[in-house]
Amino acid sequence: MTPAFKYWSEFFAMGGYGLYIWLAVVLTLLALAGLILHTCMQRRAILQAIRRSHSREQRRRNVQESEASL
Repeated sequence: MTPAFKYWSEFFAMGGYGLYIWLAVVLTLLALAGLILHTCMQRRAILQAIRRSHSREQRRRNVQESEASL
């Protein structure tokens, strides 16, 4: 098996198309990183909304129980 590139500089140059190839790689990685960040932020927001809703429901139940005991 022979390697496709003899030297690292040839690998990074990609036969003269290195700029376009590496730019595409960088933009793809940036897009994926953005999606991961967005997903993490959405997850955090959803979990906070669930916690607030649960807390609000618990407070409502406590008020109803205290009114019922009067």
